[in-house]
Amino acid sequence: MTNMILDLKNVTKKFGQDLALDDVSLTIFKGDIYGLIGRNGAGKTTLMKIITDLIRKTSGTIFLLSDRPYSKNLERVGAIIEAPVAYVNLTAFQNLKILCKQKGIKDYSVIQEALEFVNLTKTANKKFKHFSLGMKQRLGLAMALLNKPDFLILDEPINGLDPIAIIEFREILEKINRERNTTILISSHILSELYQVSNRFGFIHNGKIIEEISKEELDEKCASTTIIETKQINDLAVLLDKLQVNFKITDDSHVVLPENKLTISDLNNAIFEADIRIDEIRKNDENLEDYYTNMLLKVGEN
Repeated sequence: MTNMILDLKNVTKKFGQDLALDDVSLTIFKGDIYGLIGRNGAGKTTLMKIITDLIRKTSGTIFLLSDRPYSKNLERVGAIIEAPVAYVNLTAFQNLKILCKQKGIKDYSVIQEALEFVNLTKTANKKFKHFSLGMKQRLGLAMALLNKPDFLILDEPINGLDPIAIIEFREILEKINRERNTTILISSHILSELYQVSNRFGFIHNGKIIEEISKEELDEKCASTTIIETKQINDLAVLLDKLQVNFKITDDSHVVLPENKLTISDLNNAIFEADIRIDEIRKNDENLEDYYTNMLLKVGEN
C-alpha cells in the first residue's frame, strides 16, 4: 500500500432516512490528480467531508496515507471544501498568520512561501473583502498549502472563475503536483478543465461511484472512430480486409473502424461499388463531457 494515498471501501453515509453515499469504493494513488465528476447532489462534497472527518461515515472503511492514527494523517491533508473561509477585514498575510497559530505552525516563513506559490505576494496586504473571486480561491489554496500537505482536496475550486483565472489556477495545481508531488482530489462542473489537469477520473451518481477510469483509458474510449451499420456484415468485412482497413465487428450488424485512413466519402464509394447496402455510416468523436453525458443516459438520467 506504499503508493496508495486514499482507499475507500464500501463507504455509506445516511442523513436520517436519506442515503447520501451508497457503498462507495475508490482508490487514489500517490501523484494522482483525481477528477471527481458528478451532478449537484451526487455526493461529491459529502464524500470529501467524510475523508477530512468533517462528518462521520455511517459505515465502511477509509485508508488515508498510512496505517497511523487517522487524526495524525489528517495533519498531512489540505482542503478547500465548499468555499474558502477568511476574515473579511484582514489581509491575506494576517489570515494566514492566524491559521498558522491554529495549526501550531511557528515558522511564519511558510506564509510567504504559500503566497508566492499561488501568486498572491503583490496583494498580501490587501483585505480579503476586496479580493476578486479568483484571488479568494487562490488564498484558500494558500491556506490549504500552509502545512505542505501530501494530499490536497479541492471542492469545485474553479467554478465561477473567469477564463484567465481558471488558467492561472490550473497552472498552480499542475505546479503543486509536479514540484511537491502532492496528490490531488478535485471536483468541478467544468469538465473540459478537469480533463486537462487530471490523470484519473471517478464518476459519482446518486451517491454511487459508477466508474473509475484513467485518462489513457478515457482517451482510448473517446478516440475518433467510424461506425458502420449493415446487414451484410460478412461482405463488409471482406471489403475492409481488401482495403487494408482495421476494423472490429461489435455485433451482427455493426462494424467499428478505430483508425480509418479513408474519408467517409471514399469509404462510402467503395461500399457502394461493392454493392453492399448500409443502414448508417458515421463518425464518433467523444470528449469527457460527451462520455459523462452518455454514461448518465445509460443509467437512466436525462
